[in-house]
Amino acid sequence: MTVFKTLFWLSIFIVFYSYIGYGVVLFVLVKAKSLIKRTNKAFISGNNFEPEITLVVSAYNEETIIESKIENTFQLIYPADKLKLIFITDGSNDQTPDIIGKYANIRLLHLPERKGKVAAMNRAMQYVTTPYVVFSDANTFLNKECITEIAKHYADTKVGGVAGEKKVIAMPGTKAAGAGEGLYWKYESFLKKLDSEFYSVVGAAGELFSVRTDLFEQTAENIIIEDFVQSLKICMKGFIIKYEPKSYAIEDSSPSMKEEQKRKIRICAGAFQAMIILKGLFNIFKYPLLSFQFISHRILRWTLCPICIFIIFIFNIIIVTYNDGFIYQALLLAQIIFYFSALAGWFFANKNIKIKALYIPYYFLFMNISVFLGFKRFIKKQQSVLWEKVSRQAAV
Repeated sequence: MTVFKTLFWLSIFIVFYSYIGYGVVLFVLVKAKSLIKRTNKAFISGNNFEPEITLVVSAYNEETIIESKIENTFQLIYPADKLKLIFITDGSNDQTPDIIGKYANIRLLHLPERKGKVAAMNRAMQYVTTPYVVFSDANTFLNKECITEIAKHYADTKVGGVAGEKKVIAMPGTKAAGAGEGLYWKYESFLKKLDSEFYSVVGAAGELFSVRTDLFEQTAENIIIEDFVQSLKICMKGFIIKYEPKSYAIEDSSPSMKEEQKRKIRICAGAFQAMIILKGLFNIFKYPLLSFQFISHRILRWTLCPICIFIIFIFNIIIVTYNDGFIYQALLLAQIIFYFSALAGWFFANKNIKIKALYIPYYFLFMNISVFLGFKRFIKKQQSVLWEKVSRQAAV
């Protein structure tokens, strides 16, 4: 029983630390850091820093919303002579290229063959002549101050990239469980803010991500989560990725948990691939701060946490079977209530009945199951870089 209890409590610690404890530790470290270094002069001086920037927008069969995306792009507040626009539509076989082609101030890149987003980004970068580049997706809308807020960070020469915020909203008619995705991204945004203030963001979201052009690496076309790999490779070169909440991309939540599961499984499959590519980050002696963040924020969630959740429940049952204390009985009851809540969340989500109290247990369990499914797909090499387009629209 000693072994069961030890593994039981160790698993609880790992899960708690990964999802809550790391955020608490970061918060304390950031507060301590702020007492030592209260100002960042490079950042302050960058408020009027307006270098030439290229906005690269990736689009695949987006004829229904591409006009709105273009209009949104034209509304960005930044000197017109310093903002270059490139839209790449490789593989699109609808009217998307034709619509974009009507605008003389947008450089259209199009090839009939579809090789995936990574190949499109690699090709688009061959046409970027500005020192900085911002990547965005066609189905996300940017706030007007987006480029300005990103640009000011580059006044600091240590900054190799900037991660904007991803805001997920539920449009009318969206399945109730889509709210779980929104809650998850709010929490992730909070952690990214702390990560950035402590040292560096650990991976950027491709919906809105910027890099110094000379730091961009041509990525292998089989990379699944290219934004994550690209941003951390920049960090491994000695630069940092800053987080800018005033620069954000808005998109609708997944139309159903089925579609959201496809996305999550794809990300999880890509996570295992990324761990191999970025294996150097496990060297805590070479990258002490970055490795701490990388392991705490990402690796534990992608590896040990799903296993620990299983261990906590099974071992708890075994321990209670031996009538070994009230605390274990109470914890088992709490787990049973949690899993029943998750099941109820799944049931009501499919009925499109919104009960916010059930979002957290449902989405938490959903994410961890996706890790197992993503690992299976990674091992069997079944995950394609060509994502399936779904009826998920950007929202203003």
